[in-house]
Amino acid sequence: MDNLLVAENIVKKFGDYTALNGVSIEVPKGSIFGLLGPNGAGKTTLIRIINQITMPDEGLVTLDGVKLQSNHIKDIGYLPEERGLYKSMKVGEQALYLAQLKGLTKNQAKERLKYWFDKFEITSWWNKKVQELSKGMAQKIQFIVTVLHQPKLLIFDEPFSGFDPINANIIKDEILQLREEGATVIFSTHRMESVEEMCDHIALIHESNKILDGKLIDIKRQYKSNIYEVGLLTEQKAETEKYLKENFELSEANFKTINDELKFNIKIDAGQTANQLISHLTSKGQLTHFVEVIPSVNDIFIQTVQNN
Repeated sequence: MDNLLVAENIVKKFGDYTALNGVSIEVPKGSIFGLLGPNGAGKTTLIRIINQITMPDEGLVTLDGVKLQSNHIKDIGYLPEERGLYKSMKVGEQALYLAQLKGLTKNQAKERLKYWFDKFEITSWWNKKVQELSKGMAQKIQFIVTVLHQPKLLIFDEPFSGFDPINANIIKDEILQLREEGATVIFSTHRMESVEEMCDHIALIHESNKILDGKLIDIKRQYKSNIYEVGLLTEQKAETEKYLKENFELSEANFKTINDELKFNIKIDAGQTANQLISHLTSKGQLTHFVEVIPSVNDIFIQTVQNN
């Protein structure tokens, strides 16, 4: 898959503090790329470098194979975590102004704004001042302004901040739709469930260094531990549990069931298969629950950061 954006060995220092220490990422075209890390890890610094708000001390950023240049601003849409609308301006007037800064004519901007305002059912906001809007309402306006010029690359930094669950879901669906239409997205958030649902690739930055990156499905495979949740209905619970503890590595399981069965997590050796385990368990009772424990993005995030 071709990459739309490549950042190679990016170094950025502020005095004696190193914000990024040789960080490299590759963002494939048509993907949603999750940029993850604890607060202060360096994510926002990297995003600011991609947006040419600040320059790297070392390293190179290319967009669609070309070294990042000032005219690339029209190819990037950026929704920062700290929103930047002018509070005393009217919504429509401000949206038109910002759209024209991104290279749209006034007529193009009006046409596209009408589409988005109708879609979000916010036409009545056109003549309101930004200061009259709630935080979530203002976020919708800034989201529209970010995507309006149909850039090649969209960068969303905590895009769900300030949204209630219903509106967060609306924005999530819009981001997924933009990806389906060919947009490439860099997505930075602390909401791991959103990463789970949306991202194709991720990179994890911790203390200014990239410590993990790749396709999300490959990373999950890398972190899988051959553990299965098991529910086993048997009339000889004590004897069966004793036997399993002697022959397998068991741990407590927290899933819910409606039967009075044995519940546990069971780990198998690398040479064993799930089918072999199922055959073994069904010889001891009725198997009511059997699910492989796939590590979540949150689990991987915590484990990787703690290990580093």
